[in-house]
Amino acid sequence: MAAAARRLGNGGLVAFPTETVYGLGADAANAEAIARLYQAKGRPAFNPLIAHVSDLSSAQRIARFDATALALADAFWPGPLTLVLPKAPRCQVADLATAGLDTVAIRVPAHPVAQDLLRRFGGAVVAPSANLSGHVSPTTAAHVQSDLAGRIDLIVDGGPVAVGVESTIVGCFETPMLLRPGGVPRTAIERVLGRPLLRPPEDPEADSDQPLAPGMLASHYAPRTRVRLNAVNIEPGEALLAFGPIMPAGFDRAAAAMNLSARGDLTEAAAHLFGYLRALDDKQASTIAVMPVPNDDLGEAINDRLRRAAVPQT
Repeated sequence: MAAAARRLGNGGLVAFPTETVYGLGADAANAEAIARLYQAKGRPAFNPLIAHVSDLSSAQRIARFDATALALADAFWPGPLTLVLPKAPRCQVADLATAGLDTVAIRVPAHPVAQDLLRRFGGAVVAPSANLSGHVSPTTAAHVQSDLAGRIDLIVDGGPVAVGVESTIVGCFETPMLLRPGGVPRTAIERVLGRPLLRPPEDPEADSDQPLAPGMLASHYAPRTRVRLNAVNIEPGEALLAFGPIMPAGFDRAAAAMNLSARGDLTEAAAHLFGYLRALDDKQASTIAVMPVPNDDLGEAINDRLRRAAVPQT
């Protein structure tokens, strides 16, 4: 367990058991480790990830709890319930883990191995299921080994898990919403709340004003500033989101410039993506001009998010 905690602290990827399924853990504050996690899973897009913490006080350092959220945490934590909450002012969870949203998905797992690891590590750990994207979620260490051998640093074998389905996810919005059914029954949650949960949109592909959650298509971070993709030249007044060592024509005229990765590294680019978009959005430029990013490996997910950011806002 000490070795697993050290690996997480050094930016490594560690699979470990929770009561629901085995999770693939990375330091929630380390964007480059999270980028490697997406890469290891072959995850097709940067959807929000669940941040796992050891207790409620740790959760309150990264998320804001109202009376409803506190009631649910008191009733079901530790356990297979994830709450989607507004970020705390000094939330250390990387933008890449929250897909650039102002909310964070968080839970306190009940499994003793997960609890031990989180206490030793001392911070939040993002941990989607420890399998290749699209494969069946793993309930034993052997399942993890079958999917991810050679892709991750360490597997902690805690035996078969008890629940075997993912956590229930509840969005603590103005009216609480069931975003994903799972290990805690809806009826049990409604008994605590004293009212029905809203149901998720019938079409999870549809755009929604509500931020959604792991296991569903996420609402995406959309800059206020217009985004222009595949820019090979920069017009006066535009901000530049660059990639690689070679700058486009007119880059010296840019109102502001940030480079996702000067050495053309897609893992580094993924780690910087949401933070750099936010920073350039604050520059009040006419447009954010984005240089082409290769579409292989993590580039596919980077380009997916950039295309979403470029959709005109209504």
